[in-house]
Amino acid sequence: MLEKPYHDRDGHIWVDGSFEDWRDANIHILTHSLHYGSAVFEGDRAYEGKIFRLTDHSARQNRSAEHLGYEIPYSVEEIDQACLDALA
Repeated sequence: MLEKPYHDRDGHIWVDGSFEDWRDANIHILTHSLHYGSAVFEGDRAYEGKIFRLTDHSARQNRSAEHLGYEIPYSVEEIDQACLDALA
């Protein structure tokens, strides 16, 4: 059982190019990935303050999005920087 429900957590999350308060983050109810599971996800891991193979993960995420017909409006470098900012 979750210690705290997902809608009631402290912290920040990266949404559309900026960090938002966790509780204020939302998506439109008609978002395709919500209804059909058509989303792209990369699970990065950090060890001793460094994200393991960060650029490889970001590049793979962008390639996967292209295969699904999505246009990610951020470069691999911008995604890398957002990940580093989140880790900081």
